[in-house]
Amino acid sequence: MAGLRYAAAQSASMPLDIAANVVRHLAFIDAAGEAGVQLLVFPELSLCGYELAGMAACALKADDDRLAPLRGRALKARMTVVVGAPLANAGALPGIGAITFHADGRTSVYRKHFLHAGEERHVTAGSAISQLHDVRGVKVALAICADTGQQQHAHAAAVAGAGLYAAGSLISAGGYDKDSGQLAGYAKLFGMGVLMANHAHASGGYESAGRSAIWASGGALIIAAPGPGEMLVIADDDGGNVIDMA
Repeated sequence: MAGLRYAAAQSASMPLDIAANVVRHLAFIDAAGEAGVQLLVFPELSLCGYELAGMAACALKADDDRLAPLRGRALKARMTVVVGAPLANAGALPGIGAITFHADGRTSVYRKHFLHAGEERHVTAGSAISQLHDVRGVKVALAICADTGQQQHAHAAAVAGAGLYAAGSLISAGGYDKDSGQLAGYAKLFGMGVLMANHAHASGGYESAGRSAIWASGGALIIAAPGPGEMLVIADDDGGNVIDMA
């Protein structure tokens, strides 16, 4: 991946507790920085947990003061950090989002485009099907969980020139084989690397499988977490490794 060192943060989320989750995110960023990571991706709704019924009460804007420590830590570490967040949406239901804190201090937002059945009762889908960021010369496309279930989403990323397709997810043990197989298939079909960051433990009533994973362009698995639990799953041109964050 052109010298890029990148990682999935398999983190646990406290339900609807932005402050506590920011603190935990900072610990992951610090550990990733010590490991030389340049791109770090957290699971879907990592800042509040997959708490659809309550997320409107803690919906955020990208410039929310509560997120300032994340922005500052990403800048200090010269790291691009993608967190899962409930996004405020004036006059409408909130969005399931990914907030990116760039290594140069900029902030950008992506909203989940394809929703799981039932999510539409609580959230509004994003209008853009793809968003790319340049991270150390690698084009990184963002996805959030159900986005990855639609091949057209990954295809749009590939057409836009993505070298890495990075998804924050919540995948259960029952759905893991299907979803991970689909992600490996995208890596092979579209010739791009794929990263999936899953929750460490249960969230919103769903028992996470953990097993965050990274696939090389071509579909070969580089590295995966062995199961649930808080871990950093890291990959670079030389292979991958897992750091226990318990």
